[in-house]
Amino acid sequence: MSEFSPGQRWISDGEAELGLGTILNVDFRSVTVLFSASQETRTYSVRQAPLTRVAFAPGDRVQSAEGWQMIVDDSKEVDGLVVYIGEDDEGNLRELPEARLADSMQFDQARDRLLTGQVDRNDWFDLRFRTLHHHQRIEQNPALGLAGPKIDLIPHQLYIADEVARRHAPRVLLADEVGLGKTIEAGLILHRLLLTGRAERALILVPDSLTHQWLVELLRRFALDVRLLDEHQSLAHLDGNPFESAQLILASQQWLFANPQRQTQAQSCDWDLLIVDEAHHLDWQPEKTGPGYACVEALAARTEGVLLLTATPEQMGVESHFARLRLLDPERYQDLEHFKAEEHGYARVAEAVDALERLAENDSASTADRDGVAAVIDDADSQALLAVLTSPESSDEQRQVARRELREQLLDRHGTGRVMFRNSRRHVGGFPSRQLHVTPLALPSAYRRVLRRLERDEDYLDELLIETGLDHPEVVLYLDAMYRALPHDPLNEEPWWRIDPRVTWLLELLTEVGRDKLLVIAHDRDTATDLAKALQALGGIHAPVFHEGLSLVERDRAAAAFADDEEDGCQVLVCSEIGSEGRNFQFCRHLVMFDLPLHPDQLEQRIGRLDRIGQRHAIELHVPVFEASPGERLLRWYRDGMDAFSAPHGVGSDLFAAFGDALADALLDEESLAEVIDETRTLFQARLAERDAGRNRLLEWGACRPAQADAVIDAIRELDHDKALPRYLDQAMDIFGVDSQELGGRVMHLQPSQHMLDGLPGLVKGEEGFSATLSRTVALTRDDVQRLSWEHPLLREMMGRILDGQMGNTALALLKHPAIPAGRLMTELVFRTHCPAPKRLHLNRFLPATAVRVLLDESGANLSDKVSFSGLSKNLQKVKKAVARDLIKSRHDQLRELLAQGEAEAERELPSIVEAAQTRMRDTLDAELARLKALAERNPAVRADELQALIDERSALDAAIEGTRLRLDAVRVIVTVDHDSR
Repeated sequence: MSEFSPGQRWISDGEAELGLGTILNVDFRSVTVLFSASQETRTYSVRQAPLTRVAFAPGDRVQSAEGWQMIVDDSKEVDGLVVYIGEDDEGNLRELPEARLADSMQFDQARDRLLTGQVDRNDWFDLRFRTLHHHQRIEQNPALGLAGPKIDLIPHQLYIADEVARRHAPRVLLADEVGLGKTIEAGLILHRLLLTGRAERALILVPDSLTHQWLVELLRRFALDVRLLDEHQSLAHLDGNPFESAQLILASQQWLFANPQRQTQAQSCDWDLLIVDEAHHLDWQPEKTGPGYACVEALAARTEGVLLLTATPEQMGVESHFARLRLLDPERYQDLEHFKAEEHGYARVAEAVDALERLAENDSASTADRDGVAAVIDDADSQALLAVLTSPESSDEQRQVARRELREQLLDRHGTGRVMFRNSRRHVGGFPSRQLHVTPLALPSAYRRVLRRLERDEDYLDELLIETGLDHPEVVLYLDAMYRALPHDPLNEEPWWRIDPRVTWLLELLTEVGRDKLLVIAHDRDTATDLAKALQALGGIHAPVFHEGLSLVERDRAAAAFADDEEDGCQVLVCSEIGSEGRNFQFCRHLVMFDLPLHPDQLEQRIGRLDRIGQRHAIELHVPVFEASPGERLLRWYRDGMDAFSAPHGVGSDLFAAFGDALADALLDEESLAEVIDETRTLFQARLAERDAGRNRLLEWGACRPAQADAVIDAIRELDHDKALPRYLDQAMDIFGVDSQELGGRVMHLQPSQHMLDGLPGLVKGEEGFSATLSRTVALTRDDVQRLSWEHPLLREMMGRILDGQMGNTALALLKHPAIPAGRLMTELVFRTHCPAPKRLHLNRFLPATAVRVLLDESGANLSDKVSFSGLSKNLQKVKKAVARDLIKSRHDQLRELLAQGEAEAERELPSIVEAAQTRMRDTLDAELARLKALAERNPAVRADELQALIDERSALDAAIEGTRLRLDAVRVIVTVDHDSR
């Protein structure tokens, strides 16, 4: 039984977070303790009080209630209370009675917790060590930030993300063609910057129609918690800035650009990254700036990192393209006329790159080709490579190496890839062919009557618009919507789907394709809903519906039912226009366009749900059209005017802007349609010729370096197939209280247990939890299934809590071994490198928190190399906490001595850790510095601030690594017992 006296300082073994307690009173039955820091009082039985006396030894740092601190040199006892003697921070000799110790003193450090008898479970200690080990390994993987997202491993996307996210304050234009994944590239860059600490806050501005798509993409693919901000949300922050309400803000361009007050609030925030989608819509001329452009310009001037996205960088002309680049680097792009002249020079460089290929393939070098290359190089190393390439004495291997290196230098030093990345489908490859199947159908009489009256009576269109409340030309394109909107005789009214032959045609098509799945997209939400009813009523076919009126969970269920390959899966999914946004249905190859959208971009978005990299079959496009109808004329404009069904060309918006009004009139005038188609075709071919100009070819060549992309993919696959991940996940979920149930098909369901620790992402007590998989392949086919990886928020949160907190930093275990006598003591000490540095330096790529394990026996002998962590752990047995506390109390002096010896042993390993980290850092950054300096001499796209930032970064990293220290992270006491004891 402990002897308590008022004024003594004790801590609660079960509630260490209460802080330092003071004995208030004690009698022969109970003891009362006041925990002033937490304003709590506890009363315990004297015989079984779960309390440990706080006692400090020479060398310990203590803090007084007044705030000053001192290092203990000695102590004495006065009336049952300890008085500590030592020097304060100013070197003055002072005394500190234990009653005057600071109430807020916490015992979080492993040493303090151990010596005050606070021990955790052995499996917690094991998890802590393994967490530190895996964290060190993962942080140094070159794929960090790119391996976790739920994406296909597509080389050009990963190359761009890796290249851009490596840069200091990246400012680039992502201009891949439609369907090549600009949103994914931007998401990857953002995800990596967040994980590496190079960015903490981002503002994402997108067209209003794409806010939902971006929200879904960032959540589902990248597990990023983004706040969608609008005026309603903003009004909830009357006393503050709504743009400060979250780290990641997503907002509609139309909303922000029209609201000066909100613009001022957005501009007053500190953003690390600004992302602007559909940037070609920002209006700028030399003499006039549009409100959207002005808003983005002001934000870009205050934000270090800027990503502009557009599939059509020159859609509005060279001036528009110059305006985009001006946002990224106003110093580099100051003069429009100079920019136009520079553009013409890219053709010469592109011709030189073409000449390189011919020089490498032919045994006899062409003088014209050699001169063409020589004309664009002006440095000795490039000239030396050209000499090797054209020398008859060079081997084939030497020529190929010289060609590859010279090509890289030309693209690096004379290309435009520093500022702009553009991939095209013809360059990327791997896309399926498209087959168009047009089925002409007779107009039902109810539709025909209206169209014939429109042909006879020009004024009837105005009456029809008033009668239906629809717009032109939608009223004549979507005849079922017109039919629903017209007044009918209630006694004779039939639903449109009973008179529309497209419904019967669709039922026949479903039978024709066998078990193949069909994605059906209709323009109108009511059309989609009615069509699903019709399939059920007329054919007994269950078709889930996917439209904007459904909740996110309901949409997931519909998509999951469609994706299910089992017998109870659905053959057909009926979508409104929103079904062509943000969803991947590439497992399906049949697309039914029940009607056609009016805008070419929407047409391509529909096809793009199936026509994606990885699609293994030709895309079958089924389009039913009514003969001699506006819909049939629209199809001819798409097919004959711009080959819209054969492949994406990226010029649809340009063509629609030029001919949209004329097309609307031609939908009701057969004679004028031919002229609109001819003019569209002429402009279409002209735009394709412009696209194939020299600069675009350079961009395509430089937008993906296969060797770098392959290295990134290999690093990702290494993490994908990491066998340690499932083992670690099982152990962590067990300790954190997360239940896992296998659902089959490599899918599991995670849900909170009754004992789950609070605050885990996606898991709330009393709620269902979520389904997840470790398989990238499975995750990509299931929108409702999350992909677990080392980068998933759940894993990162669990690892973060362990590394940043005290969980598992002390333990005591028993060891039974026939070769070791009972009663022996060992200490297993885990030290950890400590290297404070700003997050923006991303120090962890060179020196993450690194574990140094030291195993000492009671004589101080170092057994670390002889006994592995795993080998020791599997032979240890747990011990009750009360017994553990008694053992520690009885061995205090011995433990203090072993802790000091362990620190000395660990310090011997520190120099080699620091040296290895400095070598990694210098090898990486010195090579990049040399490359940037060479580029800066010839390529004005290399910003001076980027070069200086890299110089400063190297200097700061060198100093930070040099200042690395070790600190005790965790300690386990091991006591040997008789091998035969139980």
